[in-house]
Amino acid sequence: MRIAMIGGGYVGLVSGACFAEFGSDVAIVETDPAKLSALRAGEIPIYEPGLDAVVAQNIEGGRLSFGDDIAAAIHDADAVFIAVGTPTRRGDGHADLTYVYEATRQIARAARSGLLVVTKSTVPVGTGREVARILAEERPELSFSVASNPEFLREGSAIQDFLRPDRVIIGIDRRGPDGGERAERVMRELYRPLYLIETPVVMTGLETAELTKYAANAFLAMKVTFINEMADLCEKLGADVHDVARGMGLDQRIGRRFLHPGPGFGGSCFPKDTRALTAIAQDAGAPTRLIETTVAINEARKEAMAERIIAPLGGSAAGKVVGVLGLTFKPETDDMREASSLPIIARLVREGAVVRVFDPQGMQAARALLPAEVVYVEDALAAAEGADILVVLTEWNVFRAIAPERLRAAMRGRAIADLRNIWNPEAMREAGFEYQSIGRP
Repeated sequence: MRIAMIGGGYVGLVSGACFAEFGSDVAIVETDPAKLSALRAGEIPIYEPGLDAVVAQNIEGGRLSFGDDIAAAIHDADAVFIAVGTPTRRGDGHADLTYVYEATRQIARAARSGLLVVTKSTVPVGTGREVARILAEERPELSFSVASNPEFLREGSAIQDFLRPDRVIIGIDRRGPDGGERAERVMRELYRPLYLIETPVVMTGLETAELTKYAANAFLAMKVTFINEMADLCEKLGADVHDVARGMGLDQRIGRRFLHPGPGFGGSCFPKDTRALTAIAQDAGAPTRLIETTVAINEARKEAMAERIIAPLGGSAAGKVVGVLGLTFKPETDDMREASSLPIIARLVREGAVVRVFDPQGMQAARALLPAEVVYVEDALAAAEGADILVVLTEWNVFRAIAPERLRAAMRGRAIADLRNIWNPEAMREAGFEYQSIGRP
C-alpha cells in the first residue's frame, strides 16, 4: 500500500512511521522548513521513546520519506491521511479546523479519482462530512472516498500503542459512491498486520468514529479528576488514596489506569478535547454536565496546587527559593502543552519567588511558555540547591532515585511538596523533611 500523511507533527510522524513499519510506503508532507530539514537529516523534532529507531529503520528500508509537495506525495497513493493540528479555537472552546480544511482543499486540487481521504486528526463530529463536501466542491468531476481513523496514542508509549493497540476505530462514509466498500477495503489492508494478532478493528460510521475519540478522552479525564477529588477527601479523613485507588482499580468494571492523583491533567489531548466536546454538546442541545464540571475542577486544581506550595513558606513566596522537579505534563515526553507546571510556576513568580527548575526533556519547550524570571538548571540537585521548598510536578523516574540525604544537604529549607507522590512519606519525614503529598495521611 502507498499512503501520504499530511502533517509531520506528533500524530503524523508516529502514525506514518508505524504504517511504514507495517510495510506500507509512506510519504509524510511537512511544510515547516525547519522541521522538514530536521526530518530529512534523520533528526526527530519531538521526544518519543523508540520513535527515532522506527523512523531510521524505515527510511533505510525505503518505505518512509519526507517532503513538502502534496501533489507528489499523493501521486499513486491509495490513501491520504490528514494529521494536522486542531487547536482550541479562541473564545468558544471549539476545535479550530482551519488546517484540516486547508489540507483538504490542497488534496482535492492535486488528487486523482478514487482517492481515499482519511482524517487522523482529532476532529468534531461532522468534520468528515464537511471534508467530503469540500472535496466535491473543489473537484466535482472526481469521485472520492472519505473515512475517519482517530488516533489513541499515549505520549511516552505511542509506538507500542500503534503497533499493539487496544483497538482500532475506523469510520466509513457509507453515503459514498460505492457505499464505502473501497474505503473499508483499503483501511483493512493498511491494518492487516493487526488482524494477525487479533486486535479488535471496529468499523463504524463517520460520526460514531469522531465522537468515540472525544468520548474516550473525556471519560479518562473524568477518571483523573475523580481520583484527585478522592485524594482531597482522603487528606481530610485520614485515608490513603493509593489504597483507595487500588481497591477501586481491582474491580474489572473500573480498571487501574488513570487512577493516579496529581496536580491536574494536561497535555495535547485531555484539555483540548474536553473543551471541544462540551462545545459540541452545547451546540447539539445535549449538554455534557459531567465533562463541563471536569474541566472546571481541573483548572481550579492547578491554582489550589500553587496554594499548597505557598502555605509551607509562611503564606508568602516573596523572596523564597522554590526548586521544581519536572515541567512536562507527564514523564517520557517533551510536551509542555497545558502542563500543570505552567500556571503553578507563573503564580509563584507573580508572588515573588525565585524559581529554579529542571526537567530531563522539557526545558527547551518551557522557555517560550514560562516567565522570563525562571532559572533553568542542569540537574535535579541543582534545582534543590538553596531551595526553601522543593516541588515535584512531573514523576520522572530519575527523581525517584534521589536519596533524601542528598536533597537535605542541597536545600536550605526542609519543605517538600510532592505533587506526584513519588517518595515514601515515612522515609522523607525520617530524613527531617516537612513532607506533603497528595491524598496520603
